Amino acid sequence: MLAASVPALALDRYVVDTEHTFSSFEYKHWGLSMQRGRFDKNTGSIEIDTDNKSGSLQISIDADSINTGSDTFNKVLRSDGFFDVQKYPAILFQSSKLIFNEDKLVQVEGDLTIRDVKRPVKVDITHFECRFMILYLKRACGANGYTKILRSDYGVGRYAPFVSDEVTLSFSVEAIKE
Repeated sequence: MLAASVPALALDRYVVDTEHTFSSFEYKHWGLSMQRGRFDKNTGSIEIDTDNKSGSLQISIDADSINTGSDTFNKVLRSDGFFDVQKYPAILFQSSKLIFNEDKLVQVEGDLTIRDVKRPVKVDITHFECRFMILYLKRACGANGYTKILRSDYGVGRYAPFVSDEVTLSFSVEAIKE
């Protein structure tokens, strides 16, 4: 009888589509221009119950997949002076708090881990949509969001303040229902 009074959670599980998921970043370079780069390899999963407005997600970013458009700069960012990809191969975002405004997902709160430094972040969601995708013959969800962090909080603050300490991280995620 007690079980009948507790609403059932209908969590749907989605696997990140690695072909359509990218994490990117932008920062001011010596006060001259806004520079951008991205991480090309992202994996993870999302569990979501849109009826009960709950869920969780986990995104793992391959730090070695950094792509700035410059092989020389990519090597510098992979080195121990920045991401140290040999020692810290993954950047991880984990969340168990999805915030909705009515039926619209507006924010995801969780922990971002870079170089084994874990800090709480809030990712503002600018777009969220789920629907049946004829391409996969399955339901899929997609989202775009961003957060701002300080590089120095994660041990990658080299050259600050000349190269901005503040970095905007953006996420474009698509995931396919299992």
